[in-house]
Amino acid sequence: MLYDVSPRLTAALAVWPGDTPLAREISADLEAGDASTVSALRATVHLGAHADAPSHYGHGAASIDERDLGLYLGPCQLVRVAVAPRGVILPAALRDPPRAPRVLFATGTVPDPETFREDFAALSPEMIRFLADRGVRLVGIDTPSVDLFEAADLPVHRTCLERDVGILEGLALDGVPEGIYELIALPLKLAGFDGSPVRAVLRTRDAAGPWEDAS
Repeated sequence: MLYDVSPRLTAALAVWPGDTPLAREISADLEAGDASTVSALRATVHLGAHADAPSHYGHGAASIDERDLGLYLGPCQLVRVAVAPRGVILPAALRDPPRAPRVLFATGTVPDPETFREDFAALSPEMIRFLADRGVRLVGIDTPSVDLFEAADLPVHRTCLERDVGILEGLALDGVPEGIYELIALPLKLAGFDGSPVRAVLRTRDAAGPWEDAS
C-alpha cells in the first residue's frame, strides 16, 4: 500500500513569504488548435514536499544534485507528536529510540497547505543531535521548515549541516498511521540548486520482511 504524502501542487499552494508561488505558462494548447499542449513551470524549488540541499543553509555546501540519493530512499519511521503552535520538539517527545534511519514528524500544526501559518511547530537542535547519535540520516516534517518561523539564524538547519542529516519539509502526513514504512522521496537532479520538490510516498511493509536500506 502506498501513502502519497505530498500536497497537491497548485497555484493556491502556500509558499514561504516572499518566495515564488507556482505558476503554469502555456506556450501551446490542444484546446486552442495546436498539435500538442506544452507548459512551463515557474516556482520556488522549496515547493510543497521538498528536500533542502545543504547549500540552502551552508556556505560552499553540497547542492541538491550532489546529495546521496540513498538519503531519500529506504526504511523510515513516522511519529506523531503532541506539540503546541510555535513549539519545538525535544527528544523527550519520542516514546522510544528511533527504529529507522529516517524519521518523519507529524505535528498537525499546518492543517491547510493553502494557508501559510507563522505559528507552525519545529524540531530542535537537541532532537537532531539525539537522532544523529542513533544513526538517523534524514528528518522530515509536515511544516514549511524544521526551524521556527522566527528563527532567522536557522539553528536546526545548521545542526543538520554539522551532522550531515538530510531534510524533508512540507510533507502531508495527515491521516497516515504511525509506523515503519519505506520512504521514496527522490529530489530532481537540479544542478547547483538549493533544493528540489519531491513526490514523497510511504510504502507499507509486506510479508517478505524488511527492505534493504539504500544508505
